Amino acid sequence: MIAIVDYGMGNLRSVQKAVERVGFGATLIHSPEELERAEKLILPGVGAFADTMKGLEERGLVGPIIQYIKQGRPFLGICMGLQILFSEGTEDGLHAGLNVIPGRVVRFPQDGLKVPHMGWNQVSFLRDVPLARGVPQGSYMYFVHSYYVCPEDPGVVAATTDYGTTFTSFIWKDNLFATQFHPEKSQSVGLSILRNFAVL
Repeated sequence: MIAIVDYGMGNLRSVQKAVERVGFGATLIHSPEELERAEKLILPGVGAFADTMKGLEERGLVGPIIQYIKQGRPFLGICMGLQILFSEGTEDGLHAGLNVIPGRVVRFPQDGLKVPHMGWNQVSFLRDVPLARGVPQGSYMYFVHSYYVCPEDPGVVAATTDYGTTFTSFIWKDNLFATQFHPEKSQSVGLSILRNFAVL
């Protein structure tokens, strides 16, 4: 079962529909018990860092998500689902994240660039990522975000994107994958990423 975490925020149905489009079933889950039964887990999200953490905490999902990842089970974070994997976020103050990946989440500088970074942009792969099989180097993906992740360990960076600065747009560490872009909104290349995750 591919499970999609529902914590009260995010465009969950679009992720669910995208998984179904590539030929796999996806179920929205709301509790630690449902999460434990998941064969693969997707954590999508849009909105504020602190609100996302609050939604997960209120549903008792913080510890189970961390444990799920530590058990080596397949995990995919999308947008905010990438950012809250980090130690802390700086949106509207300093807020603790899941601390699965050491590092912080910071805002784009407003140096003549529009923030949020919204629309299509290229992704440059630094490693041969299993989820990017069949996805051409320099493919365009769809982004909507004002903050980006800064990992302490450069070894987790799977791909980068340029927007005034070069930022991490894809991380990969063992069973853990996460994208700043939205695969479910990135047409055929994004669907390829979701298909590759489904067949891991």
